[in-house]
Amino acid sequence: MTSSLPSVIPVWVVALVGAVFVGMLPWASAITWIPVVMAVSLLLTFAIQMLLARKEGLVERLVASLAGAFVILVVATGVFTVRALLTTEGPIEVPCGCLEVGDGA
Repeated sequence: MTSSLPSVIPVWVVALVGAVFVGMLPWASAITWIPVVMAVSLLLTFAIQMLLARKEGLVERLVASLAGAFVILVVATGVFTVRALLTTEGPIEVPCGCLEVGDGA
């Protein structure tokens, strides 16, 4: 694993930086952008592995990169949710184009 760290840590850093930037958004927007940060982490992981051109340990490096990014983003999502519940922003509202029952539409 120690030889894998140079290709794993950049993905974790990008996930962490992305989570910090997303954390500056309102809760509904943050929940929308978290999957985008994970997608960027996925693409970065594959780009780094393509640049390394080493077959040995490929799966280990992929799993370490993506599992680390996933854990970072899960923790960030939990922090964002707790922050939204504890702040005075009011109830958590997710944008929805749904109609209320009884609207008659």
